[in-house]
Amino acid sequence: MSSTLKETLRTDLTEAIRSRDTVRAATLRMVLTSVTNEEVSGTQARQLSDDEVVKVLAKEGKKRREASTAYTGAGRPELAAKEDAELAVVEAYLPAQLGDDELAALVARAVADTRDTGATGMPQLGQVMKAVQPLVAGRADGGRVAAEVRKALASTE
Repeated sequence: MSSTLKETLRTDLTEAIRSRDTVRAATLRMVLTSVTNEEVSGTQARQLSDDEVVKVLAKEGKKRREASTAYTGAGRPELAAKEDAELAVVEAYLPAQLGDDELAALVARAVADTRDTGATGMPQLGQVMKAVQPLVAGRADGGRVAAEVRKALASTE
């Protein structure tokens, strides 16, 4: 029987509590709260699929990355270190991130696929992003993907 990502998070939370790993336990609690909030948002409560849980994890990771950057810029290294530690816990549950070469190849493929429908420059950025997002599926930050798409479209103009 395969367990869902949410069940894995719960099991790991229990283990973290037992081993008195406070950072891991607190981070997993926050992540599970975010998953639960996502499940009850909208008009009807629902069970999230693993892909949807990965999206929540990616969102939580992005929050930690941005907070760490903000704390570093504000001269608060101790708070930045806390956010980085939480980010490491969240990233352990995310799919492996794409390398620059892999991302460039996926973007090039999406640009080629959308060229038939008119993606030849910057005005079609959204069209290419829509095509590349399913290929990337949580394995790269949206900002990185957008930058790569801009670079690819700029070279086609």
